[in-house]
Amino acid sequence: MITLYDADRCPYCARARIALAEKGIEYETVEVDLDDRPAWIYEKNPLGRVPVLEEDTFVLAESAVIDHRGLREHEGVLGRMLVFRFDELSRPYYALRRGEDGAAGRLDVALGELDAVLQGQPFLSGREFGLADIAYVPWILRARDRLDVDLGRFSALADWVARLEERPSIAAEIEVVASL
Repeated sequence: MITLYDADRCPYCARARIALAEKGIEYETVEVDLDDRPAWIYEKNPLGRVPVLEEDTFVLAESAVIDHRGLREHEGVLGRMLVFRFDELSRPYYALRRGEDGAAGRLDVALGELDAVLQGQPFLSGREFGLADIAYVPWILRARDRLDVDLGRFSALADWVARLEERPSIAAEIEVVASL
């Protein structure tokens, strides 16, 4: 059986949960308290980060690697490029969470760039749901639902979120975010 070392509040873990759900891979969850990390998590990942995926003696850490295990075959060049540029969204997102001056404007710029990518295509990767969608959606949902970021100003992005909400994997993640 596969075990996912997880933390509900962590968007990186959300990536892994969504990728596993999309592939229909069953797994057991071990919840890790990020405020009081157990010593054993450092044996699984020397950085002490989650998610960590474990199957028998095989251990895989880092969400981008776990995502590739599940969905790489559907990903195109654009999707991979967006995953590599992810920091353009995560930096202003975390700055907004910390209450830094100007963070809302920087996040709006990043959301506007995603909105532009989604003009004329249903998913960040193009015509099919893929790794780029999984990479970004946990932060978009948390920005919308936890930081009260209005996505209505970004019509293509809002339409993308509405499409993703129809997927069982994303609907499950929305429930996780609501419970935080």
